[in-house]
Amino acid sequence: MNGGILIVNKPKDCTSRDIVDKIGNILGTTKVGHCGTLDPIATGVLVLGINDGLKVLEFMNNDTKEYIATARLGMVTDTLDVSGTIEGVVDEYWIKEDRLKEVLASFKKKYMQEVPLYSSVKVDGVRLYKYAREGKKVELPKREVEIFDIELLDLDTVRDTFKIKCTVSKGTYIRSLIRDIGKELCIPCVMEELERTRQGLFSIDDAYTMEEIESNNFKYEPISKVLDGYYTVTVDQFIESKIKNGRVLENRYDKDMVVFKNQKDEVVGIYEPYYKDNTKIKPIRVFK
Repeated sequence: MNGGILIVNKPKDCTSRDIVDKIGNILGTTKVGHCGTLDPIATGVLVLGINDGLKVLEFMNNDTKEYIATARLGMVTDTLDVSGTIEGVVDEYWIKEDRLKEVLASFKKKYMQEVPLYSSVKVDGVRLYKYAREGKKVELPKREVEIFDIELLDLDTVRDTFKIKCTVSKGTYIRSLIRDIGKELCIPCVMEELERTRQGLFSIDDAYTMEEIESNNFKYEPISKVLDGYYTVTVDQFIESKIKNGRVLENRYDKDMVVFKNQKDEVVGIYEPYYKDNTKIKPIRVFK
């Protein structure tokens, strides 16, 4: 089994690592990895690389992501979502749909977002969640993120929630976005539910449930789909053989990266300029 890209509809209350381990057991392989971690509270699109598919996950790390999120009004927790310890509650506040829409529209921009304390981001070589569990103070880093689109789907003043749909850049924490929206509203907010509906080229319509995968009712997405947009060259069997053997080739392309396909439209190698000799290109990924 050469594998490929498997899109999983991640269920709630399990980690992305849990899904990797379960898929590995189902498919009988240890060569499984994921791209774009989802918190246990979150559901939706989780992109997995299986066997050869592992070799291309890094090439989709900059893809935009789309989410549908529900926020709880009037609450503060240590994790920025309803799974955490409640640190404060506001029972009385004022909110109108027009004001909420105005605040949401103001977030269509690039801005410096403070990452959550309960996250895997490292500070001085230690993951932030470890500082949190040990009760240690630490300055939370900020990262530039971009909100490409954001819209209000629902405001429920009976349940004290609102629902949004947003398209964001790599590295955006939706928990932090909801916290920041709350700050602009002057009403504390935490994330109640989160579904990732798209990551790059892959949508929730491409995703399989764990039950479908266990029943062998799924198909891999081709490795070539992840590499759409990169400079691609189709080669004959002679050059294909050289690529599969990891040979250095003549650099005729003037590109930072070249994807080679065979006559069957299968990806056989990814090359980059050879630092020792600019007239050559060397393999960075080879697919047997």
